[in-house]
Amino acid sequence: MSGMLGLIVLDPSYYIFAIPGLLLGIYAQFRLSATYGKYIHVRTDSGITGAQAARMLLDSAGLQRVPVSVVPGHLTDHYDPTKKALFLSQENYSNPTIAAVGVAAHEAGHALQHKAAYAPLHIRMALVPLTQFATQASFFLFFGGLFLGFAKLIFLALLIYGVFAVFQLVTLPVEYDASRRAKEQLVRAGIVTQHEAPAVNKVLNAAALTYVAALVSAVLTFLYYLSVFRGSNRN
Repeated sequence: MSGMLGLIVLDPSYYIFAIPGLLLGIYAQFRLSATYGKYIHVRTDSGITGAQAARMLLDSAGLQRVPVSVVPGHLTDHYDPTKKALFLSQENYSNPTIAAVGVAAHEAGHALQHKAAYAPLHIRMALVPLTQFATQASFFLFFGGLFLGFAKLIFLALLIYGVFAVFQLVTLPVEYDASRRAKEQLVRAGIVTQHEAPAVNKVLNAAALTYVAALVSAVLTFLYYLSVFRGSNRN
């Protein structure tokens, strides 16, 4: 058994830090699945699909050159700032439902952020390569005990989860701001009515909770390794 795996298994304090984030993550995913699952079947009065909603919001912001395309998978919707392109899953691309237009508008909100040079979005973009490297490095933590001493292993874990925590901390305002823009633009453009807006809010708020859970989990994991690192320095 490697040093890192042994540390996690044998240290009860790890679970004190890990369990709150795990439970919040499970609840967030359950809430998102339930809310999205409900409103993906509730048709909008306007009959506008997710793809049409995204196109309308992009065009109204002068982003006619940003394409809206289909991407495989479930809830794989995203805006790619490097390609300046918006991608929607098939169910959100073609469905004229509350959930579909809500998700589509949220992703269009990221395109509006990009155009407006929204600072947190650019900070997150700058952090992506570092986060990708940290993700790759995290796979070696379980085997690092075979090559690294305990102190170096803990310090490496501290750096990796510190990067994750910072990335999630920056991601949170980016996601909430995109949802705020989506809620405003959907009503303003007449894609959803005032009485449909609360349902859109439920979908977007449920999605936002998953980012809160990711942040809590990342911060608590970082704090765990920080406590271990500080304890090892006192010994």
